[in-house]
Amino acid sequence: MRARPEVGESGALCAPQGEKDTMKFQFSALAIVMTLAACGGDSPPPVAPAPVESAAPSAAPSAAVAAPVETTVAKVEEHTPEHHEAPPAPKTLLDVAASNTEFSMFVNAVKEAGLEEELKGKGPYTLFAPTDEAFKKLKKGEFEALLKNKKNLTKLLNGHLVDGKMSAAEVGKSKSLKTVAGGKLAFKVAKDGTVSVGKGKVTTPDLQAENGVIHMVDTVLK
Repeated sequence: MRARPEVGESGALCAPQGEKDTMKFQFSALAIVMTLAACGGDSPPPVAPAPVESAAPSAAPSAAVAAPVETTVAKVEEHTPEHHEAPPAPKTLLDVAASNTEFSMFVNAVKEAGLEEELKGKGPYTLFAPTDEAFKKLKKGEFEALLKNKKNLTKLLNGHLVDGKMSAAEVGKSKSLKTVAGGKLAFKVAKDGTVSVGKGKVTTPDLQAENGVIHMVDTVLK
């Protein structure tokens, strides 16, 4: 049977005591639910962290890393002292004769006569130098005998020497020339231009030296 409502002091109707308890329980449960909803209800969605933008690569290298600077280094030329070869020593009549293998006997005779300084002297001279073949035309033992007789050897050799420097062409125009020994040498010129001196011929003319000229002859001039 349904309970009847109670009448309060003010005359208002009141719910029976059992219903009051039920309502209190319902309010308590509702409060708990609301409290739980407030604490553990749907939480706002997590906020994703804003993406961190990576720093854009620098267009130009930093000041710490300087771009390579091209430098032009002027090349310093090394001035190596130029090597100047000493000029060859002037060749005298004796030097020219000694450098020619065809004059070996003549040079030997000059040394035996002691005439080296004369042929190395200032001059100038024109020398008619006999070749080895010319000396070999002498009588047997004559050359060896001359080497032992300095006076005769000196006179013979000076008979091949003329003061002044004269080319073969100039010599050919002369009929005769006086020698250092005091004698004379006679000259002729053939149609082919060959110059004859005494009984011999000039085979190689105009061998130049600083102090004169040598004309090679094929005969010992007496």
